[in-house]
Amino acid sequence: MSTPAAGAATLTPRRSSRFVAWVRAWRAGLVPFDEVADAIAGDEEHLVADAPGTWTDVPLPQALPTLAKLSPDEIRLVLPAPGDPRGLPGPGDFAGAALVAGEAVVAGGLGLIPHVRTHTSGSGDTFETVLWRVYPLPADAPAASLALPGAAEAEAELAVALADTTAALTRLDVAQWRPELAGALEALRRPDGGTDLPPGFDPRARRLFARAAVLDRVLALAGHAAPGGAINNYEAQQRDAALRPLTTACRQALVAACNAPLRP
Repeated sequence: MSTPAAGAATLTPRRSSRFVAWVRAWRAGLVPFDEVADAIAGDEEHLVADAPGTWTDVPLPQALPTLAKLSPDEIRLVLPAPGDPRGLPGPGDFAGAALVAGEAVVAGGLGLIPHVRTHTSGSGDTFETVLWRVYPLPADAPAASLALPGAAEAEAELAVALADTTAALTRLDVAQWRPELAGALEALRRPDGGTDLPPGFDPRARRLFARAAVLDRVLALAGHAAPGGAINNYEAQQRDAALRPLTTACRQALVAACNAPLRP
């Protein structure tokens, strides 16, 4: 029987992670340009605002050529959080918006942040579009990626954090108020390969991305209030404290996987 957490574990990973992985593979000559936009967008409609040389929102395939002169190493995933701005190129409009969104792309002298817009049709149907807003970055922006761990370090830290968090949630008897979360954490020990990277990433980066992408969705579920008021404020604080190290390790793992060196 599927659970909400199991469903969450199969959702598309963060949009910025897919953007970075596929654009880097394209710039490395490992995937054709014609495949990139579809791989990033999936079943969604993706538009780009404020892309250089444009005067209105344009479809993603029309904006991607802006990045055609960049090398793969100039394209990086950033997943900042309050108190942890690692990867951001110094203060400014882009950094502030990235902290609010919790995800962003640094691509040479440009920064891109996805925003989800919800629309309602005349018949009452609701649908979403993703708008990538482009920000110019300062010419002297620091190479903040140097402070981020590599894939091997991030994988080790994620394994330790997952074990510690699972033990902490067991002590908190999470199964009483969030049984599907406990089951999803156990399922993480058996990644199904449903989330994958494009060609060029080595086995370690693929393994790390598959686990972290699933875990990212489970943590999003864990952040929601328990159904039926089954958890009080004190219990919520305990839950958040238990999940915080794992959330940080998960973000670092996604960044390390997507920014890993590419190989033919």
